[in-house]
Amino acid sequence: MDHKGLFSEEIKKEIVGNWESIAVEIRPSSLKNEDGSLKPFYLKRQFKFLPEDRFELEIINFADAYGKIPLAKMLIKGNTEWQGDHPVAEGAQKVDFTADEAYEVTPLHQNFADILNNSAKDGFKTWEVGKPQNILKKKFVPFGLAEGQIFKEYDLIYLYKDMMFWGARNIDGRGFDTEENRPANLQIPLIRKK
Repeated sequence: MDHKGLFSEEIKKEIVGNWESIAVEIRPSSLKNEDGSLKPFYLKRQFKFLPEDRFELEIINFADAYGKIPLAKMLIKGNTEWQGDHPVAEGAQKVDFTADEAYEVTPLHQNFADILNNSAKDGFKTWEVGKPQNILKKKFVPFGLAEGQIFKEYDLIYLYKDMMFWGARNIDGRGFDTEENRPANLQIPLIRKK
């Protein structure tokens, strides 16, 4: 189905359901290697768009490009706000994602649990492999979150056939934390989960 010219209300109806990564994806992270280059961030996404502008996003972060060594799982639940047309492609929409219902982090590898036990111990139990902890509104240094802060991203959605595109990460590792940092390009799409 061609989605050119769909208004945001029609797009909202079209995207209800389950979406997933085609394969392991790569993005620049905000962390740097010793030489100053940005570290790669490997991940897979599972996204549910729910009625009433709600969403659930599960991200599995990997240590390797082929997804053989899972490091962590993040589960984010919240609400979307539709902000109008985005100029990246006809039919693209500016969408803000706010993680105001849940934000859980689960270590999937002992090395990652050890890192969290050194960098995110205040206000948390001991981090253990396979045991999630809620970081919603808590100070979480590894993700740069302050006490009371709710994670929000200024992103975009573009539908083309059975693919849903979000914005490509900024190549300098900046997040989508302000309107000025909203993406201007498309990243690898999610496909509809059957």
